[in-house]
Amino acid sequence: MKGERPPEVWFLRVPPYSGLPPGLLDRPELDDRERRRAASFLRPRDAALYVSAHLALRHVLGTRLGVPSGDVRLTRAPCPGCGGPHGRPVVEGSSPTVRFSLSHSEGMVLVAVAEATVGVDVQRLPGADTVDVCLPSLHPAERAELAREPAGTLCAAFGQLWTRKEAYLKGLGTGLSRSPSLDYLGAHVPRRPDGWTVTDLGCGPHHRAAVALRGAAPAVLPVRRLSLRRLFDDSTADTP
Repeated sequence: MKGERPPEVWFLRVPPYSGLPPGLLDRPELDDRERRRAASFLRPRDAALYVSAHLALRHVLGTRLGVPSGDVRLTRAPCPGCGGPHGRPVVEGSSPTVRFSLSHSEGMVLVAVAEATVGVDVQRLPGADTVDVCLPSLHPAERAELAREPAGTLCAAFGQLWTRKEAYLKGLGTGLSRSPSLDYLGAHVPRRPDGWTVTDLGCGPHHRAAVALRGAAPAVLPVRRLSLRRLFDDSTADTP
Protein backbone atom coordinates (compact mmCIF):
# COMPACT_ATOMS: atom_id res chain seq x y z
CA MET A 1 0.00 0.00 0.00
CA LYS A 2 1.24 3.49 -0.91
CA GLY A 3 2.93 5.28 1.96
CA GLU A 4 3.73 2.15 3.97
CA ARG A 5 7.29 1.61 5.07
CA PRO A 6 8.68 -1.76 3.99
CA PRO A 7 9.54 -4.46 6.54
CA GLU A 8 13.12 -4.57 7.79
CA VAL A 9 15.04 -7.71 8.75
CA TRP A 10 18.36 -7.56 10.58
CA PHE A 11 20.91 -10.21 11.58
CA LEU A 12 23.58 -9.88 14.25
CA ARG A 13 26.34 -12.41 14.93
CA VAL A 14 27.56 -12.63 18.54
CA PRO A 15 30.84 -14.42 19.32
CA PRO A 16 30.99 -17.08 22.07
CA TYR A 17 32.36 -14.94 24.90
CA SER A 18 34.24 -16.81 27.63
CA GLY A 19 33.55 -13.95 30.06
CA LEU A 20 31.11 -11.06 30.13
CA PRO A 21 32.35 -7.90 28.37
CA PRO A 22 32.83 -5.12 30.93
CA GLY A 23 29.69 -3.15 31.70
CA LEU A 24 27.47 -5.38 29.61
CA LEU A 25 24.78 -5.80 32.27
CA ASP A 26 24.81 -2.07 33.05
CA ARG A 27 23.84 -0.86 29.60
CA PRO A 28 21.43 2.07 30.13
CA GLU A 29 19.17 0.89 27.28
CA LEU A 30 18.08 -2.17 29.30
CA ASP A 31 15.20 -2.10 31.76
CA ASP A 32 15.31 -3.72 35.20
CA ARG A 33 13.56 -6.90 34.03
CA GLU A 34 16.12 -7.40 31.27
CA ARG A 35 19.04 -6.84 33.63
CA ARG A 36 17.65 -9.45 36.03
CA ARG A 37 17.14 -11.88 33.19
CA ALA A 38 20.65 -11.32 31.84
CA ALA A 39 22.17 -11.79 35.31
CA SER A 40 20.34 -15.11 35.71
CA PHE A 41 22.23 -16.91 32.93
CA LEU A 42 24.85 -19.37 34.12
CA ARG A 43 27.00 -19.09 31.01
CA PRO A 44 28.51 -15.68 30.11
CA ARG A 45 27.97 -16.43 26.41
CA ASP A 46 24.22 -16.76 26.99
CA ALA A 47 24.04 -13.48 28.90
CA ALA A 48 26.06 -11.74 26.18
CA LEU A 49 23.77 -13.09 23.48
CA TYR A 50 20.64 -12.00 25.39
CA VAL A 51 21.92 -8.47 26.01
CA SER A 52 23.23 -8.13 22.46
CA ALA A 53 19.84 -9.19 21.12
CA HIS A 54 17.99 -6.61 23.18
CA LEU A 55 20.43 -3.84 22.30
CA ALA A 56 20.02 -4.73 18.63
CA LEU A 57 16.24 -4.64 18.97
CA ARG A 58 16.30 -1.19 20.55
CA HIS A 59 18.69 0.10 17.92
CA VAL A 60 16.49 -1.10 15.06
CA LEU A 61 13.32 0.22 16.73
CA GLY A 62 14.93 3.53 17.63
CA THR A 63 16.08 4.03 14.05
CA ARG A 64 12.62 3.14 12.75
CA LEU A 65 10.88 5.50 15.18
CA GLY A 66 13.44 8.29 14.92
CA VAL A 67 14.31 8.27 18.63
CA PRO A 68 17.46 7.33 20.59
CA SER A 69 17.63 3.61 21.31
CA GLY A 70 17.77 4.36 25.03
CA ASP A 71 14.31 5.92 24.80
CA VAL A 72 12.69 2.74 23.46
CA ARG A 73 10.70 1.07 26.23
CA LEU A 74 8.94 -2.26 25.84
CA THR A 75 5.76 -3.62 27.35
CA ARG A 76 3.34 -6.49 26.63
CA ALA A 77 0.11 -6.55 24.66
CA PRO A 78 -2.85 -8.52 26.05
CA CYS A 79 -2.58 -12.27 25.53
CA PRO A 80 -4.72 -13.32 22.52
CA GLY A 81 -5.85 -16.38 24.44
CA CYS A 82 -6.77 -15.15 27.91
CA GLY A 83 -6.39 -11.37 27.73
CA GLY A 84 -3.70 -11.31 30.42
CA PRO A 85 -0.74 -8.88 30.30
CA HIS A 86 1.69 -11.40 28.83
CA GLY A 87 1.04 -11.23 25.09
CA ARG A 88 3.46 -10.19 22.38
CA PRO A 89 6.06 -7.49 23.20
CA VAL A 90 5.16 -4.00 21.95
CA VAL A 91 6.79 -0.58 22.08
CA GLU A 92 5.33 1.42 24.95
CA GLY A 93 3.40 4.45 23.73
CA SER A 94 4.25 3.98 20.04
CA SER A 95 2.00 3.85 17.01
CA PRO A 96 0.26 0.48 16.66
CA THR A 97 1.69 0.23 13.13
CA VAL A 98 5.17 -0.40 14.54
CA ARG A 99 5.34 -4.16 15.02
CA PHE A 100 8.46 -6.19 15.71
CA SER A 101 9.78 -9.63 16.52
CA LEU A 102 13.05 -10.85 18.05
CA SER A 103 14.76 -14.24 18.10
CA HIS A 104 18.23 -15.45 19.08
CA SER A 105 19.99 -18.79 19.13
CA GLU A 106 23.59 -19.87 19.67
CA GLY A 107 25.44 -16.77 18.51
CA MET A 108 22.83 -15.43 16.08
CA VAL A 109 20.26 -12.66 16.58
CA LEU A 110 17.37 -11.89 14.22
CA VAL A 111 15.18 -8.76 14.42
CA ALA A 112 12.25 -7.80 12.18
CA VAL A 113 10.19 -4.62 12.26
CA ALA A 114 7.20 -3.87 10.06
CA GLU A 115 3.89 -2.05 9.85
CA ALA A 116 2.12 -5.41 9.50
CA THR A 117 2.13 -8.07 12.19
CA VAL A 118 5.41 -9.96 11.98
CA GLY A 119 7.16 -12.94 13.59
CA VAL A 120 10.73 -14.21 13.20
CA ASP A 121 12.68 -17.21 14.35
CA VAL A 122 16.29 -18.32 14.11
CA GLN A 123 17.57 -21.68 15.33
CA ARG A 124 20.85 -23.50 15.46
CA LEU A 125 20.57 -26.64 13.32
CA PRO A 126 19.13 -29.41 15.52
CA GLY A 127 20.70 -32.78 16.14
CA ALA A 128 19.07 -36.08 15.22
CA ASP A 129 17.87 -36.64 18.80
CA THR A 130 16.00 -33.32 18.82
CA VAL A 131 14.39 -34.13 15.49
CA ASP A 132 13.22 -37.52 16.78
CA VAL A 133 11.65 -35.94 19.86
CA CYS A 134 9.90 -33.11 17.99
CA LEU A 135 8.67 -34.93 14.88
CA PRO A 136 5.49 -36.33 16.51
CA SER A 137 4.33 -32.80 17.40
CA LEU A 138 4.20 -31.64 13.76
CA HIS A 139 1.27 -31.36 11.37
CA PRO A 140 0.60 -34.74 9.69
CA ALA A 141 1.50 -33.39 6.22
CA GLU A 142 4.76 -32.01 7.58
CA ARG A 143 5.63 -35.38 9.08
CA ALA A 144 4.91 -37.03 5.72
CA GLU A 145 7.23 -34.58 3.94
CA LEU A 146 10.06 -35.17 6.38
CA ALA A 147 9.61 -38.93 6.12
CA ARG A 148 10.62 -38.61 2.46
CA GLU A 149 13.69 -36.52 3.30
CA PRO A 150 17.09 -38.28 2.90
CA ALA A 151 18.82 -38.99 6.20
CA GLY A 152 21.68 -36.67 5.32
CA THR A 153 19.43 -33.62 4.97
CA LEU A 154 16.71 -34.41 7.50
CA CYS A 155 18.07 -32.23 10.31
CA ALA A 156 18.46 -29.22 8.01
CA ALA A 157 14.96 -29.70 6.55
CA PHE A 158 13.41 -30.05 10.00
CA GLY A 159 15.29 -26.98 11.24
CA GLN A 160 13.97 -24.84 8.40
CA LEU A 161 10.42 -26.11 8.89
CA TRP A 162 10.57 -25.45 12.63
CA THR A 163 11.71 -21.85 12.15
CA ARG A 164 8.78 -21.24 9.79
CA LYS A 165 6.43 -22.65 12.40
CA GLU A 166 7.81 -20.62 15.30
CA ALA A 167 7.91 -17.43 13.21
CA TYR A 168 4.25 -17.93 12.31
CA LEU A 169 3.22 -18.72 15.89
CA LYS A 170 5.07 -15.62 17.11
CA GLY A 171 3.21 -13.64 14.48
CA LEU A 172 -0.07 -14.97 15.85
CA GLY A 173 1.05 -13.95 19.32
CA THR A 174 0.52 -17.40 20.79
CA GLY A 175 3.96 -18.94 20.53
CA LEU A 176 4.07 -22.64 21.30
CA SER A 177 1.01 -22.40 23.52
CA ARG A 178 -0.76 -23.19 20.22
CA SER A 179 -0.10 -26.80 19.22
CA PRO A 180 2.52 -27.10 16.44
CA SER A 181 0.35 -29.80 14.88
CA LEU A 182 -2.49 -27.41 13.95
CA ASP A 183 -0.86 -25.37 11.18
CA TYR A 184 0.93 -26.51 8.04
CA LEU A 185 4.22 -24.68 7.36
CA GLY A 186 5.81 -27.24 5.07
CA ALA A 187 7.39 -26.88 1.63
CA HIS A 188 4.11 -26.59 -0.31
CA VAL A 189 3.54 -22.82 -0.11
CA PRO A 190 -0.15 -22.73 -1.18
CA ARG A 191 -1.07 -24.95 1.80
CA ARG A 192 0.37 -22.56 4.35
CA PRO A 193 -1.98 -20.39 6.47
CA ASP A 194 -4.14 -17.96 4.52
CA GLY A 195 -3.29 -14.30 4.90
CA TRP A 196 0.36 -14.87 5.80
CA THR A 197 3.61 -14.83 3.85
CA VAL A 198 6.32 -17.03 5.39
CA THR A 199 9.81 -16.63 3.94
CA ASP A 200 12.97 -18.64 4.57
CA LEU A 201 16.04 -16.51 5.33
CA GLY A 202 19.66 -17.38 4.61
CA CYS A 203 21.89 -17.02 7.67
CA GLY A 204 24.88 -19.30 7.13
CA PRO A 205 25.49 -23.05 7.33
CA HIS A 206 24.85 -23.57 11.05
CA HIS A 207 21.47 -21.87 11.50
CA ARG A 208 18.08 -21.70 9.86
CA ALA A 209 15.71 -18.71 9.99
CA ALA A 210 12.32 -17.53 8.74
CA VAL A 211 10.04 -14.50 8.87
CA ALA A 212 6.23 -14.56 8.88
CA LEU A 213 4.41 -11.43 7.75
CA ARG A 214 0.68 -10.81 7.87
CA GLY A 215 -0.45 -10.10 4.30
CA ALA A 216 1.76 -10.03 1.24
CA ALA A 217 5.49 -9.56 1.62
CA PRO A 218 7.30 -7.07 -0.67
CA ALA A 219 8.79 -8.43 -3.88
CA VAL A 220 12.24 -7.94 -2.35
CA LEU A 221 12.77 -8.38 1.40
CA PRO A 222 16.22 -6.94 2.15
CA VAL A 223 18.17 -8.60 4.95
CA ARG A 224 20.71 -6.35 6.65
CA ARG A 225 23.49 -7.10 9.11
CA LEU A 226 24.29 -5.23 12.29
CA SER A 227 27.86 -4.72 13.45
CA LEU A 228 28.36 -5.82 17.05
CA ARG A 229 31.31 -3.53 17.63
CA ARG A 230 29.53 -0.44 16.41
CA LEU A 231 26.33 -1.45 18.21
CA PHE A 232 28.20 -1.50 21.51
CA ASP A 233 30.30 1.56 20.71
CA ASP A 234 27.79 4.03 19.37
CA SER A 235 24.56 2.21 18.45
CA THR A 236 25.06 2.60 14.71
CA ALA A 237 24.70 -0.15 12.13
CA ASP A 238 26.73 -1.58 9.28
CA THR A 239 24.89 -2.78 6.21
CA PRO A 240 26.25 -4.83 3.31
